[in-house]
Amino acid sequence: MKKVILASVLAVSAVSAHSAATQVFCSGTAGNATAAALSTVTTENFVKSTFTAKCSANTHVTGEDGGSYYRVGSGSIKGKTAYAGTSAGGAVVSAGPCGAATGCAVSDATTAMQSTYAPTS
Repeated sequence: MKKVILASVLAVSAVSAHSAATQVFCSGTAGNATAAALSTVTTENFVKSTFTAKCSANTHVTGEDGGSYYRVGSGSIKGKTAYAGTSAGGAVVSAGPCGAATGCAVSDATTAMQSTYAPTS
């Protein structure tokens, strides 16, 4: 669980995406982010420098750059709870149980990111 929370925090501060576009950073057992950071960074983005996140194994992490905020959602393949976090004054919090009894999927991380626990402003 600590790895999931750490991955969420790192994704908030470390990865780049274009405005209001969801990006999958970690998916499955990869040690590094599965999605390359976008090379086009505009002045409208919250994250100003493009680079690739490092992810813990067995995690799913998604993020969204909304221009004035950045939000993430995460979950562990072996866990049962998804987490959400945002740069808009929010900390990493539990966003509820994952859909499957056997662990979280990328869709659970995305749902957590879009939840009320990770506000859009």
